[in-house]
Amino acid sequence: MFELHHFVLFALVVASSHAFLALPTGRLASRVSTLSSLDPLTPAFTTPSTLASLEVAEIPSYQDKESPKVLGGIKIGLRKLVVVTGASSGLGRECTRELVNSGKYFVIMAVRDVEKGKAVAKKFNFPENSYTVMKLELASLQSVRDFVANLKAFKSARPLTHLVCNAAVYLPKDPKPSWSDDGYEMSMAVNHLGHFLLVNLLLDDMKKAKGARCVIVGSITGNSNTVGGGLVYPRADLGKLKGMEQGGKQPIAMMDGKNYDGAKAYKDSKVMNMMTVSELHRRYHKSTGITFASMYPGCIAETQLFREKRQWFRKIFPLFMKYVTGGYVGEQEAGQRLAQVVDDPICSKSGVYWSWNGGAQTVGRYDKSGKPKGAGGSGGEIFENQQSDAVQDRETAMKMFDLSYDLAGISEKERMKGSSD
Repeated sequence: MFELHHFVLFALVVASSHAFLALPTGRLASRVSTLSSLDPLTPAFTTPSTLASLEVAEIPSYQDKESPKVLGGIKIGLRKLVVVTGASSGLGRECTRELVNSGKYFVIMAVRDVEKGKAVAKKFNFPENSYTVMKLELASLQSVRDFVANLKAFKSARPLTHLVCNAAVYLPKDPKPSWSDDGYEMSMAVNHLGHFLLVNLLLDDMKKAKGARCVIVGSITGNSNTVGGGLVYPRADLGKLKGMEQGGKQPIAMMDGKNYDGAKAYKDSKVMNMMTVSELHRRYHKSTGITFASMYPGCIAETQLFREKRQWFRKIFPLFMKYVTGGYVGEQEAGQRLAQVVDDPICSKSGVYWSWNGGAQTVGRYDKSGKPKGAGGSGGEIFENQQSDAVQDRETAMKMFDLSYDLAGISEKERMKGSSD
């Protein structure tokens, strides 16, 4: 049970801050929304800690194809080859750091800004010859295709063993949708379609690897059976996928066909991420041997994105998440959790949604340690979490997956042939 002052603090934070926690790491839209908009129960999974300001200048459309790197086999050696999207900041960076420091992995840092990726690798002392940085603009389907071509040129005949789809954007307060190069709403383009195309273009290659794994980062905001997904509105809801049926392009911004809502667009995209994992497992696990998984790393409450907030808020909010909701997890621990799903033999089971410390399905409760436990925050052991009925709706998932083929421009010839479980 919580004491009264905890509820007072909770009400104060909710009423005054509506803090931003689900943070962008892929291609940003023409600007990042003002951060005073999001409910503090909405969790984070990634942190662009090196952004210079909250208002980001408009980023040009994808134009220049990166020259392919070659002779990667020499650098890779006997290590496992893993691609991490959004590897230059937050969750992706910390996961990359864990993997390269293990000595078992060679990491392809798939990032929008190659120079930033190189600077991050240098700053965090990534071991020499443990990584390479490649350009990937998830808001451009052509960039995704160019990345795959460059990756294959770099690794030659060596198959890709692990793919981590982490990068995302979240634009909860944009009054109007931002559009990708291909005419899709930005959250849909980056969080879902870009990764959907990337995964499907690499399946045939990954099936040649022993113990291959594909991990797509999920979020409790897409699960209505959690505090953040069930009590914080708007809720995720794909409806009958009318927007996707109609082609999903400008001026259609929402996949349910309704009016644009930036917060809901993000949540809907995370539902599609988790549904994608379930469908990949059902369709292709038996025929390819690839392990497909999703995970929720916990609420990352401390980030430089709060530097424009008042000083009292920057001090109180992490304490609030640590000692009241129990949902707090630091960037490094979150990265360790994602790396665990990539590496741990426990996580070789396919079709699982991995979580820790209660999975955020309740507000934390105090134990003998004096800290709230059981809300998906720091500590605890990994376990197979239960997704909401909406995420597990197979009819909708199958329809979403098939429509995504068309929206992502994946031809019949490019589609993996396999049998469903």
